[in-house]
Amino acid sequence: MFKVFYPYEYVDSVFCIDYNKLYEKGYRGIIFDIDNTLVHHGDDSTEQIDELFKTIQNIGFKTLLLSNNNEERVKRFLKNIDSLYICDAGKPKVTNYLKAVEMMNISKKQTLFIGDQVFTDIFGANKSGIASILVKFIRVNGETKIGKRRQLENLILKIYRKNKKFQNRLGNIVKEEEK
Repeated sequence: MFKVFYPYEYVDSVFCIDYNKLYEKGYRGIIFDIDNTLVHHGDDSTEQIDELFKTIQNIGFKTLLLSNNNEERVKRFLKNIDSLYICDAGKPKVTNYLKAVEMMNISKKQTLFIGDQVFTDIFGANKSGIASILVKFIRVNGETKIGKRRQLENLILKIYRKNKKFQNRLGNIVKEEEK
């Protein structure tokens, strides 16, 4: 019943993923959410994120940002990053997930989606037939309150953790030093 909300992988952050292993497995494009996946909500990109995109693209990946934010926000984030993007995406609707795959000129089987929300990012990717990686959402130090949606996500993730057959569907993709 809940499996449409289950990510293929659940990791701490975009920085603990071994992108070389994903490339070896045949993936060629990565669709990213921005807010609370790459940076805290509303923040500009950081040097660390800019460098991550360069590294990923040097491996050979195509990248695309799929965001429910407006174009001004997305372009501000992309100031130092060369990447395709779709703004006002209407996630979790399937349409722009499939458009993203088309824009990168690859197949769904060669595409990954990385995001922080079960009900938008992961649900949309899974409905689209795109492998999904959930990262723990970025919080500001001292931030303790989470909304009702995050509480529901925690409940789904609790069930997900008990159902081993839906975990680690991409194989061993966490960097060795992160284990």
